[in-house]
Amino acid sequence: MPTADELINPHTTDRLASVMAAAGAPQATAIHDCGPLLDGLTFSERVDAVKEAVLADLPDTYPDFAEIVRTALRDPAFTGWMTFPVNAAVSERALAHGVFEPALDLLAELTPLLTAEMAVRPFLRHDLPRALGPVLAWTRHPDEHVRRLASEGTRPRLPWAARLTHLVADPTPALPVLDALYRDTSQYVRRSVANHLNDISRDHPSTALAAAARWLADPAPTTPALVRHGLRTLLKNGHADALALLGHDPDVAVQVVGPDVRTPEVHIGEHLVFGYEVTNTSPRTVPLVIDYIVHHRKANGTLTPKVFKLTARRLAAGERRSAVRRHSFRELSTRRYHLGVHRVQLQINGQPHGSAEFTLGARRDAAPAGPSVS
Repeated sequence: MPTADELINPHTTDRLASVMAAAGAPQATAIHDCGPLLDGLTFSERVDAVKEAVLADLPDTYPDFAEIVRTALRDPAFTGWMTFPVNAAVSERALAHGVFEPALDLLAELTPLLTAEMAVRPFLRHDLPRALGPVLAWTRHPDEHVRRLASEGTRPRLPWAARLTHLVADPTPALPVLDALYRDTSQYVRRSVANHLNDISRDHPSTALAAAARWLADPAPTTPALVRHGLRTLLKNGHADALALLGHDPDVAVQVVGPDVRTPEVHIGEHLVFGYEVTNTSPRTVPLVIDYIVHHRKANGTLTPKVFKLTARRLAAGERRSAVRRHSFRELSTRRYHLGVHRVQLQINGQPHGSAEFTLGARRDAAPAGPSVS
């Protein structure tokens, strides 16, 4: 994952200042001068800082502002992450002047350079029905980046973006967008549709399942894979209706051996290693979703489960599947590990099987604790 400094830095702002000056900006001093001020800022703070500089350097009136941005679009040097704060500036300048559809058109022109998915969201928050008109038209656009913008920009829970609370509460207004795109020829677009469906499933499982069932009733060859990815959270959580929709019987007859923990003591930065074996004991071929659950220790000593994917496959009658899994306990900014006894468990078609404990210890290279001071 690139750092904030690798994405937007003084070199980025210098190039953006040159592009905007060449496009006719009255000045580009604020864009140029903000570069040295980015040190120590997060990515979102950098985007905001450069956005404010763009707003300061470009004309106050929206038509003149948009003309410069469109001129920049013809410059091959205007590309990549420098466009991200410009997208944000388009939204802010447009909404401040009551400009709506023309600004969405401009964001559709900008999105192939990187993505304008964040910049369309203020329009959706401002007037959802009005914004959805142009968004739905994007589903018929010849450029896959614009079609993806329709799905990605309307995701209720788009990562790193403010939630679209109206669509979190009721996702149905955006369903026509997904209905128009689930058979799209671009995998890039279909993956966005699946991620959008997964967002919906977190708050409205029945709505997500109804959409998935509708698509499976009129599928493209790619639809089953899209639906599986879109329902992944429900499948990992063992949701019976989601499993049934994809043909997975929670009560399937299987014999499970394991998990067989090979590393009973794991240290932060190392891997838990365990083996497992699953045998289909039924007289027919069965589709299996095989996952595993790590029960992480919390600060208060209780355990909290998190499901991880292993594999999805079909086993013939009597067929056996065995494998060894390595699960990393590397340090993550999104998870804090607590030392002590943890547990790992298998999950077959949403049902738990087996259980084994292991102990998580401190990093082996961690400095020993110093003597206590009274």
